[in-house]
Amino acid sequence: MNITLSADKELIQKAREYAAQRGTSLNQLIREYLEHTAAMGDKESNAREFERLARECGGTSPKGYVFDREDAHGRGEDGP
Repeated sequence: MNITLSADKELIQKAREYAAQRGTSLNQLIREYLEHTAAMGDKESNAREFERLARECGGTSPKGYVFDREDAHGRGEDGP
């Protein structure tokens, strides 16, 4: 999809120079910025869900659960 962007001529020139110094295009910089901005909503939603779960579960594990470092890192009997 194409969009039209209005900006000051000097700003566009500086942004193009910035992009060129990084070996990319202004178009790519804008696309990456939009992707980053759109993903922020997901991060914020995930953070809220983590906070909710932390409050509700209180940092407890199921009764009888024992943390096993070897299994957690895939080094148990079935691990690499």
